Amino acid sequence: MFRIIFHLDMDAFYASVEQRDDPNLRGQPVIVGSPPTQRGVVCAASYEARKFGVRSALPSSTAARLCPKGIFVRPRMDAYREESHQIMEIIASTGVIVEQMSVDEAYLDMSAICQAETMAAALEKARTLAAALKQRIRTERQLTATIGIASNKLLAKIASDHQKPDGLTVITDEEKVRFLRPLPVRTLYGVGKVTELVLNKAGISTIGDLQDYPGDLRALVGSFGPTLKRFALGEDDRPLELGDEIKSVSGEETFLQDTDDRKILRRCLKEQAADIEKRLKHRHLAAHTVQVKVRYSDFTTLTRQISMEEAIVEANEIYRLACFLLARQKLVHRPLRLLGLGVSNLREPTTQQLALF
Repeated sequence: MFRIIFHLDMDAFYASVEQRDDPNLRGQPVIVGSPPTQRGVVCAASYEARKFGVRSALPSSTAARLCPKGIFVRPRMDAYREESHQIMEIIASTGVIVEQMSVDEAYLDMSAICQAETMAAALEKARTLAAALKQRIRTERQLTATIGIASNKLLAKIASDHQKPDGLTVITDEEKVRFLRPLPVRTLYGVGKVTELVLNKAGISTIGDLQDYPGDLRALVGSFGPTLKRFALGEDDRPLELGDEIKSVSGEETFLQDTDDRKILRRCLKEQAADIEKRLKHRHLAAHTVQVKVRYSDFTTLTRQISMEEAIVEANEIYRLACFLLARQKLVHRPLRLLGLGVSNLREPTTQQLALF
């Protein structure tokens, strides 16, 4: 049986919901987040705002400098979750196997309903079904989605990043090696900043360089080497994950003495953020939601969180969002007995935009 995988990704999801619900925002540089006059961060940005370099997790004041005409809209997480539920119901109604990655992203195993005598015919059938699914989402929800189609998850994800927004890209097994060659190594699943730097120092900057590399990649990236070589050739046998074993990554520290010393608290958060980054990268995951937890001397415990449209993995971004939450909610108004930091709503890291195309 031919394997056919879709990767469906809603386009600028949070901002698109806002533009749909308020016609005055359509075509405008919409920035979902706290206004720049307040201490805040960007949760999402429309494509019009992204052209100015605005992205998730930026301080709102920085976003305002980059995009002076940006329109700031406060996030409505309940509205985004409800919209996600409606879209996932549309997808589920097709009867396919679904691995939902986040509120706006899912893998679909279309193999059972796209069978044909040849792989080419199966992919053509898949293209027709993808176009129909995109049209249904547009008609029923007034939103656009981009779909990538291929024989595995790796290629389907890369295909969906290829032509956004409102794209539909098919990567065939015959063209996959050629398609991948000019792309940066960071495009591949499992290649983060550290691995990219190691490969670049070895003269490997594109996936084509990986394909042609004559040596043993284990000398550069350890046990990940053979898998990385397979990914560079477009080979990936990972199944859709229907369970969600890892739902969050977190850490916390109980202090010997209650403290509100900012230096101690900052050092604690930085260490926790670094540990979370290490654990996320080990599992090749990124997070949409950052949460802080505080406990006072009377054992009163509070948690506060913030969600981003684009997933994050770097310690400095996790740390900065944690500091923002503590400051915005004024959680350190008295000494803390415990301070915790965690991330949730996990997914695969987003690949780099395929600018070469």
